[in-house]
Amino acid sequence: MTVLFATHPAFARHETGPGHPERPQRLQAVLDGAEAAGLGEALVDLLPRAATRADLERVHPAAFVDRIEAFCSKGGGHIDGDTVAGAESWDAALLAAGAGITAIEALDRGEAGAGSAFCAVRPPGHHARPAQAMGFCLFNNVAVAAAALADRGERVLVVDYDVHHGNGTQDIFYRDPRVVYVSFHEWPLYPGTGALDETGAGDGTGATINFPLPTGATGDVLRAGVDEVLAPLVDTWAPTW
Repeated sequence: MTVLFATHPAFARHETGPGHPERPQRLQAVLDGAEAAGLGEALVDLLPRAATRADLERVHPAAFVDRIEAFCSKGGGHIDGDTVAGAESWDAALLAAGAGITAIEALDRGEAGAGSAFCAVRPPGHHARPAQAMGFCLFNNVAVAAAALADRGERVLVVDYDVHHGNGTQDIFYRDPRVVYVSFHEWPLYPGTGALDETGAGDGTGATINFPLPTGATGDVLRAGVDEVLAPLVDTWAPTW
């Protein structure tokens, strides 16, 4: 089995400053790990294209996109205490947001016989809310891809596993029944969202599922969530992506 592997040299030029946890070495560790694992020909290189304005504006207001572009063009700086952008962060952010769509297009074409894709990108995305960059994230990369799929009639499942809850992805799809969002995360922890009773609203009620796991939860706990909740959900809701 082959896996499309999307990454780009521009991601290393998104500079966040000395000692910042989301720094170029973070992505390099992913690239080094793939090589050390001996995956070799199983990974097929895929060069992402930049997200277009139309791609971004499915999930982010135009005024917010303009604000991020202007901020980067003026040299950037701290957006908040955690989130930093520089002069070259705009190009990196567009490529990060476009990587998922590039992967979708390649999979649609049956490229290299691959059945899945892995996008090794930065800046990351799951904390980016519709009109707010936060938590190291400028644009919500996975939401851009999911919204593109939903707009063409797909039923999309996003499974997010991270020590932190993906509040931005949840916000974007909280009222959208076309995208089911599932998150496994430590609780309580930044950003303070992802409680068990956050299950969606309006037409999206029931399309958000959170697993707020206590500090120190072990693998058997996560596996139980996958086996007892996530797997039956996949069987009954039948996502196409």
